[in-house]
Amino acid sequence: MTQSRISVSVDAHARPERVFSVLTDWPRHDEWMVLTRAHVAVGDGRSAGSRLEAFTGVGPVGFLDTMEITEWDPPRTVKVRHTGRLVRGTGTFRVSPREGGGSTIVWEEELDLPFGPVGRLGRPLVGPLGAAMLRLSLRRLAELSDR
Repeated sequence: MTQSRISVSVDAHARPERVFSVLTDWPRHDEWMVLTRAHVAVGDGRSAGSRLEAFTGVGPVGFLDTMEITEWDPPRTVKVRHTGRLVRGTGTFRVSPREGGGSTIVWEEELDLPFGPVGRLGRPLVGPLGAAMLRLSLRRLAELSDR
């Protein structure tokens, strides 16, 4: 299986506590994460072992991303293990204070690419497109956190 690593970061005016609170308000993901709705499936959504489900797509066309929170360290880090059929690997959000105020938000994904050789061939296209989508989502998160 081929792995793909994407890492993007964005600065926000809001303090880390505020950013982390908005970031981990799972039902609000549709307000900032591009084409994605999320909810807590098992647990409280605020601790390791909780399970999340996120649907990415338009209307009924898309895919379900199931996840388990593996690290919960507010207001700094939340890490998930993707457990779905299509999306597997890890995702990490880190929020750190910026000198002079505000926060830096980092989103990293280390994913196993599906579809074997076809997935490997698509990696040069999927990587930049994925990074652009993550960056856009983080910008929206920063704006939402600043309100």
